[in-house]
Amino acid sequence: MTAQPWTRPADCTALILSGGGARAAYQVGVLSAIAELLPDHSQNPFPIICGTSAGAINAVALATNASDFNAGVERMREVWGGFRCNQVYRTDWPGLVAQAWRWTRVNLLGLGRAQPTSLLDSRPLRQLLGNLLQFGKIDEALMMGQLRAVSVSAFNYQAAESVCFYQGHQRIEPWNRHRRIGIQTPLTLDHLVASAAIPLLFEPVLLDCNWYGDGAVRQRTPISPALHLGANRVLVIGVSDNPVNEPATSRPGRRRTPPPPSLAQIGGHLLNSTFVDNLEADMEQIERMNRLTALMPHASGISGKGIRPVEVLTISPSEPLDLIASRHRKALPAGLKLFLRGSGVTRASGGSVVSYLLFEAEYCNELIALGRRDALAKRDALQRFLGLVCPIQNN
Repeated sequence: MTAQPWTRPADCTALILSGGGARAAYQVGVLSAIAELLPDHSQNPFPIICGTSAGAINAVALATNASDFNAGVERMREVWGGFRCNQVYRTDWPGLVAQAWRWTRVNLLGLGRAQPTSLLDSRPLRQLLGNLLQFGKIDEALMMGQLRAVSVSAFNYQAAESVCFYQGHQRIEPWNRHRRIGIQTPLTLDHLVASAAIPLLFEPVLLDCNWYGDGAVRQRTPISPALHLGANRVLVIGVSDNPVNEPATSRPGRRRTPPPPSLAQIGGHLLNSTFVDNLEADMEQIERMNRLTALMPHASGISGKGIRPVEVLTISPSEPLDLIASRHRKALPAGLKLFLRGSGVTRASGGSVVSYLLFEAEYCNELIALGRRDALAKRDALQRFLGLVCPIQNN
């Protein structure tokens, strides 16, 4: 039995990898399923790859392995499947105390010179990415035609706007919209670390005399960079929180005052509003525009600049990530648990925050397995969407 070589479809397909800290392990599971559907040693099936926050790390990892998609995904699986929190931020007690004192001294007491501060020391992440990623391979993939463009998004604190840094072999027209712009530039480690700098938790990064943080902040249209880069078909791998609706426990006829929300509970809602809500709202907007396009069949032909339909396929968690994180919260390093105990992170109500910070193998591997199952559950839709042509012939 032999398989015919897979050929790239004529349409320009983009991959959107959203942010979400440790939740991005789910994306690796989805990509693993896609790799299983492709022949061995296939080239990257996504001409355009766009990432935000932790999704930007996965995006660049794919771009640097564009010549062999299967091998690249396997390397990502090995890294995420063996993760420990201390590879992303310091978890030892001296490091946590020193960082907390630095944050308090600068932000609460106003002592010392002005400098970026955060609750966690994310220098281990910079070192890890610097050792794992070879940014020069992006240019090689672009020159070989294995990529059209790859982008990472970050938030400019000074200008209060979302900035999409993208790299392409040919000149791609930049864009300037309200609170969001596109800049063509060779991607570096600083762009990647800036995109993944979760507000307050990780330090912002200085780029071209501006401070940048997590790209999910004020990114109201997460899919738009892919469209600006030329995509007309988009695969979105989301990390939706899928919250669990707990039943009311109060007795009939008697109202009980619930306990006040913990700091971790409030922080979880803020993180979800940053990483999840904008993506879901943008997808709803595209669906509305597609319906409008169907009612205006000649709109796309006017001067070549009319409304055009965008085919979107979404794969998102079928199980609540908060609940999965709560099951694994004991895997948090002892020093970090003690450090965050007062905020409520170690309680069940803190599962949302834990789902972003738990870079531990036990949790990440469960998310990888969930992502693979969810993707394979949409096997037929994925094959149709990607235009996979792999008929099996009998010798």
